[in-house]
Amino acid sequence: MKASSLFDVSGLVTVVTGGASGIGLAYAQAMADNGAAVTIFDLDESRLEAQARRLGAQGIRVDVTDRNALHRAFDETVRRHGRLDVVFANAGIGGGPGFLTLDGKRNAARTFEALDSDYWERIFKIDVDALFSTLQAAAKHMKAGQGGRIIVTTSISAVKTESMVGAPYVAAKAAAAQLVRQAALELAAYNILVNAIAPGPFVTNISGGRLQDQEVQAALARYCPLRRLGYPDDIEGLALFLASPASKYMTGASLTVDGGTTLGSVE
Repeated sequence: MKASSLFDVSGLVTVVTGGASGIGLAYAQAMADNGAAVTIFDLDESRLEAQARRLGAQGIRVDVTDRNALHRAFDETVRRHGRLDVVFANAGIGGGPGFLTLDGKRNAARTFEALDSDYWERIFKIDVDALFSTLQAAAKHMKAGQGGRIIVTTSISAVKTESMVGAPYVAAKAAAAQLVRQAALELAAYNILVNAIAPGPFVTNISGGRLQDQEVQAALARYCPLRRLGYPDDIEGLALFLASPASKYMTGASLTVDGGTTLGSVE
């Protein structure tokens, strides 16, 4: 089969949550550049309008933690296009610093006993509860059609402990990873494939843009065999693969893109 057919996503009706920046924008970029009909969901209205216009995509301002608003946004997309083919469930927030600082010292503000319950609840509200609502909305419309693809952004934190990332984030991403597997099992009968992309540290606006700091980048890059953090364009090919016929026999999988970070440090 020719690559042009294998990776063909032209005309696929695609939704990207949290798609106006970072990894979500990379997903939207990859799909739009290859002819998909892209709709971006995001809370940042100015960024949403600018990126939707640039990509020739639709933009819908929506808070993914508002379940009813999220379902209305999906309904609106399906009314406009008549179906739903691909969903990138990407919206989420980072966990911030962990119990160790970048220089390996204990961070008293991030010990288990110091963590605020509001911090825990906010992480789970966005990274787990909103994901569950997104899966529900996508499944409803894809069942009514010919099936589809759901690609969830999880994290390498789903499968490893972290010293420099907040504990609630690690737990939330583990929950998200298991939701992917459970949804994949149930929805396979309806030709709905559910897979995950598990990034390592990427330079985006997450956690207040913490990873855009050169000092933070240098500290974290020491733990990566490729000696650098990821950038959004590093993930576009994987997004295209999971949305296209090239991955038609894959479901319940988690594909890691982390520059080798989970292999262990080479120092």
